[in-house]
Amino acid sequence: MSKNQEEYGEYVEKNLRRNNPFELHSVDNEKRFIEIAGGRIPSELKSNVKFYHSDVKMTMWNGRIATEYEKLALINPDFIYLDAPDQFAVKGEVNGINTRCKDMMPMSCDILKIEHFLTPGTIIAIDGRAANARFLRCNLQRGWTYEYDKICDYRLLELKEEPLGKYNEKQIKFCLGDA
Repeated sequence: MSKNQEEYGEYVEKNLRRNNPFELHSVDNEKRFIEIAGGRIPSELKSNVKFYHSDVKMTMWNGRIATEYEKLALINPDFIYLDAPDQFAVKGEVNGINTRCKDMMPMSCDILKIEHFLTPGTIIAIDGRAANARFLRCNLQRGWTYEYDKICDYRLLELKEEPLGKYNEKQIKFCLGDA
C-alpha cells in the first residue's frame, strides 16, 4: 500500500474522487483476531490500516434469516474480502434460528445492505463460505460477474456496469485497465 501510495498517490489525488485511497479497513466481531492482525501490520503501514470491532446479530434480509454487523466502517470499498464473522459468536436469534449450531453456516448480509453504494469495478473475494456466496449471488441486484475456483474454494465477484461518471470511469481504467 505504501509503495502504491508513493507511486500513484499524486495521480489518485488529482484524478480520482476517493476518500480513503491506500487504506485497508477491517471489520471483525472477534477482538482477538483484530489484535493478531494488528500485530502483523508493519509499522510503516499502521496509519493506512483501520480496524473496527462490531458485534454481529441475527437479522432478516428480504424475508430471509441472515447475520449483520451492528456497525460498519464509513467507507465505499473498491475491494471486499469476506471471511467473517465467526458464526458461533453471532448474538440473538430470529424465529428460533441462530448460527451458533454446527448444522448452520455463516450468512452475512452486510454487502447486500451497501450494494447500491458500491461503484462499478468493485471486487468481492469470498474465502470458502459457499452458502454465504450463494446467498449473496442470489440477492445481489446489479451486474455482478461470478467466478469460482474449486481447487482453492474461492469465489470472486466483480461489479461490471457502465461507469457512474467521469471519476468512476477514471478509477476503473486506473485499477482494472481497459479490459
